Amino acid sequence: MTQAVLFETLATTGGRKIGVATLNAEKKLNSLSVEMVGLLRPQLQQWEQDDSIVCVWLQGAGEKACCAGGDIRNLYDRIKEVGPEQAADYCQAFFENEYRLDYQIHRFSKPLIVWGHGIVMGGGIGLMSGASHRVVTETSRLAMPEIGIGLYPDVGGTWFLNHAPGRSGLFLGLTGANINAADALFVGMADRFVPSGKKGAVLQALQSAQWHDVANRLEAKLNHGVVSHVLREHEALEQLPASPVRQHFDLIQQLTDGDACADLVAKICALQTDDPWLGKAVATLKKGCPTTAHLVYEQLQRGKKLSLEGVFQMELITSVQCCLHPDFPEGVRALLVDKDGNPKWRHDSVAAVPANWVEQHFTAPASWKNNNPLNDLGK
Repeated sequence: MTQAVLFETLATTGGRKIGVATLNAEKKLNSLSVEMVGLLRPQLQQWEQDDSIVCVWLQGAGEKACCAGGDIRNLYDRIKEVGPEQAADYCQAFFENEYRLDYQIHRFSKPLIVWGHGIVMGGGIGLMSGASHRVVTETSRLAMPEIGIGLYPDVGGTWFLNHAPGRSGLFLGLTGANINAADALFVGMADRFVPSGKKGAVLQALQSAQWHDVANRLEAKLNHGVVSHVLREHEALEQLPASPVRQHFDLIQQLTDGDACADLVAKICALQTDDPWLGKAVATLKKGCPTTAHLVYEQLQRGKKLSLEGVFQMELITSVQCCLHPDFPEGVRALLVDKDGNPKWRHDSVAAVPANWVEQHFTAPASWKNNNPLNDLGK
């Protein structure tokens, strides 16, 4: 049986090592599975504590995708097999372990480089967003497309979408719009643009770099600068494509300027444009899940002043509730199971979604008894 994540180390000229983790599900576009999460968490912890490891490199197998999202088909199968209430514990464990991994990456003390080549969506962005060095290439395509499946931009989306310039994060969450490398740099979801052909040269440069003593806490911090220097030397910003988000930033600000979710959605959906990027974004929102639109709006409003720990705690509640409510399973059915592309959402329009329906998605399950499973994240 093929191992879901491949681990190896690369020797450096100074006798130290670089940890390399490769998501190994190329045919599934390296979609993040329960098994992958279970392998990554202890290995990252081991590498973080190992003084011979100077940095970590995370990538996906093949050339098509770093990680195209979470393996939500298994969630759907479990929900349909036993019913949403009986599947609640499984759903909770699925999201809880994924968020613990995402948080672990956010707090990883050593340089952690994510090679965001190809498709990086959903759960893949969750892995990438917290890394210290997030690299995109000419083939990078990032998105949080949950509007199409009745979920919402989780895996820390509340955090990184709120940190995007202006209200561009809100627009991206509502429309599930694909963004390229230049967009990712502009909205703060990536740090460096390196052409894919330079990947081997980057790894060689990291192996020959002069690393600082990991055992010395003050010196160890300097290793982040070592990685930044190597990546900077291999950047080719002159090859960056145009950034649609930057080009349309003022319009995005106008379209997302409002005091209620339904008003914003109506304004975006009324846009008449010949621009293909904007047109696709509008079309996706029009076809998307009305409940999700409210969840996106609410998560960003409620998450503005939350800590990173608070973000993941809130998102765990909402993700479990999405499993208990009908839109998420229906969205997965239409996209991945029957593949008819015709989901039957619970509500016909964003304006028709009741406030109490939305509030249910932000209310902890009664079985938790006020004890969020992620309350220990920051300890």
